[in-house]
Amino acid sequence: MNIIDFKNVNIGYDYRYLVLKNINLTIKEGEHWAILGANGSGKSTLLKLICNDLYPNTHYKFKKKIFDQEVWDIFDLKKKLGIVTNEIQQEFIYKSSFTSGFNIVRSGFFSSLGKMQHQIYSTEHNKKTYEILEFLDILDLKEKKASQMSTGELRKCLIARALIHEPKALLLDEPTTGLDIKAKINFLNLIKKLTSKLSIIIITHQLDEVINEISNVALIANNSIYKQGKKEEIITSQNISKVFNLNIEIEKNNYNYKFNIK
Repeated sequence: MNIIDFKNVNIGYDYRYLVLKNINLTIKEGEHWAILGANGSGKSTLLKLICNDLYPNTHYKFKKKIFDQEVWDIFDLKKKLGIVTNEIQQEFIYKSSFTSGFNIVRSGFFSSLGKMQHQIYSTEHNKKTYEILEFLDILDLKEKKASQMSTGELRKCLIARALIHEPKALLLDEPTTGLDIKAKINFLNLIKKLTSKLSIIIITHQLDEVINEISNVALIANNSIYKQGKKEEIITSQNISKVFNLNIEIEKNNYNYKFNIK
């Protein structure tokens, strides 16, 4: 099954100006991908396209399928595609700051910001919530309020929330933004753990988020996908220089990529 199958997709917020042009991207179930681009390259628009928050606007023939379907009920899609974005995190910080870690995770059943008064949770809901907290080793956060959590702690709870329906893929938007060095290492180790359970798709501008388990990379440049394929072939000094419009030299060690600006 293809998680993402896009052919000749164009999209913009105004029909006169396309943010992304001629997007061709196929991601198969079981694969792990990083979609890498500079700020302002269209990464957020691509994220919204994948999440079905935006739809192509074009007179040309195109294909846009998620999990081999063209049309989705958004709540059904979220059961197959777990989504963690900085936007969702901000929603909890500013609109649901007193929600406990347990209720943050449990709210995934209804895609709400914490527990609403009219919602009824079953014993199975509660059991599943505890299982995910335990699997991610964050049971210590179950009573902690969102307002008391660090950026990394809240993001782990949001990942747990995204896993509540046992999705086939997890979509992460710049997942280590705002994390210090230790928190970033811990968080990326958590992502590595999840690669054995489901497909991971990371949308980012940071090379160090392209962990060893990521096998495929797509590069966004000039409002389109510039290159895509196996990580070892795509992450080169020439390609990364093109993406960020800088003269960059790439180095690879056993753990991650490093770069120097010439």
